[in-house]
Amino acid sequence: MDYRYGELPLDLLRSLLGFEELLRLFLELVLRAGGDPEEAMAAMRRLQQMGVIDPDLDLDEFLRALEEQGLVGRDGQGKLALAGPGERRIRRAALEEIFSSLARSGAGLHAVPRAGGGTELLGESRPWEFGDDLVRLDPVRTVANAARRDPEELSLRPDDFEVFETESQTACATAIAIDISHSMVLYGEDRFTPAKKVALALAELILSKYPKDTIDVVLFGDDASVVPLEQLSQASVGPFHTNTKAGLALSRGLLARRRSRNRQLFLITDGKPSCIREGSRLYKNPFGLDLKIVNRTLEEVERCRRDGIQLTTFMLATDPALVDFVETMTKLARGRAYYASPTDLASFVFRDYVRNRKKLFR
Repeated sequence: MDYRYGELPLDLLRSLLGFEELLRLFLELVLRAGGDPEEAMAAMRRLQQMGVIDPDLDLDEFLRALEEQGLVGRDGQGKLALAGPGERRIRRAALEEIFSSLARSGAGLHAVPRAGGGTELLGESRPWEFGDDLVRLDPVRTVANAARRDPEELSLRPDDFEVFETESQTACATAIAIDISHSMVLYGEDRFTPAKKVALALAELILSKYPKDTIDVVLFGDDASVVPLEQLSQASVGPFHTNTKAGLALSRGLLARRRSRNRQLFLITDGKPSCIREGSRLYKNPFGLDLKIVNRTLEEVERCRRDGIQLTTFMLATDPALVDFVETMTKLARGRAYYASPTDLASFVFRDYVRNRKKLFR
């Protein structure tokens, strides 16, 4: 694998002192290597030979520590492989890098059109009113009210009853669809690693702070496929065209199966739709915007809108013809679009996702 060491913060790497700093570098290299810890360790040894990593650091001891902590293991052929704790550590590292400011803020609610069905009991209570669910009854304050009214003969009356206040908890189903066509790594720029890191961070954010939410990750090239979270770090770009329609369709189907009525789709791509499936045949046209491909893609966008899915597109390109297509798609979806560079992608997704959690429902 060709590593572009110039993209790494070399001055920082030269000051590496201990296990945690080495681990952060290792996890970053694992992501760039498509989830392959063997490749990541080989890259670290090359960095040490270049003088980037202190030559006195024992990388063999570092590897033994990784195995002892269960972050990596060995497969049937004795090759290094990420273990479950290693996958979780990668997600957490991505979260810490991308969403560090979120750790200092509180949870909010989604800015989506429908209040969720769940509620959470608060510590405060109020007098019972006709229609209140007695499951929310505050027995301590109810009995205390009766005792204050008649301390000698304890008997309950309707005006003694108190119920806990509740707060609506809105759950949201999120899908993130990532372009894995070859253009994501063309022209010396890796656009896929930032996109993958965003998905990992968003997944860890939801798992840790919003457990009622769900996230599905979809990769789309010639076709679209679901990526389990525990395998996301292993995803890589292939020699594919861009079947945006397939990515939208698969995401829409996944969201339809989620119980939440609030659904959103993040679409991350850097290129125009250049292929569609016609039965078993792949119809493709990498030159310009093919009207057949465009129209089939826009039909899928319309289905997303009819299903109540909020579509947000993150476009990693600014070609005028492509911008026009994205604007048409956004208007049809009644969604949003951002034109971001790979270095800004995380902040764009973060801002949009957190915005969806700050609007209070009435």
